[in-house]
Amino acid sequence: MTRRNTWASIAVGVVLSLPLAACKDTKTLQENEQLKTQVAQLQKENGQVQNDLDAMTTERDELKKENEQLKADIKALKSKGSKKASRKHRRS
Repeated sequence: MTRRNTWASIAVGVVLSLPLAACKDTKTLQENEQLKTQVAQLQKENGQVQNDLDAMTTERDELKKENEQLKADIKALKSKGSKKASRKHRRS
């Protein structure tokens, strides 16, 4: 009699645990889908950020070149200006 009660208790426990396990799996699957969606969104944002970074890097490099050119122009103009000033002798 005790064995029947034990087996019956085990059977009832298994039967009751199946819907709980199925419910847990459904919840896990929903969370998994949400996480997949979030990962896809983050990958998209990461791609956009990478594109922005590349554009900014290109702009920075162009500005550096322009800055160096302007510095060279200023240096050339200063050296020309000082030569002209040194050639002129003012008499008082």
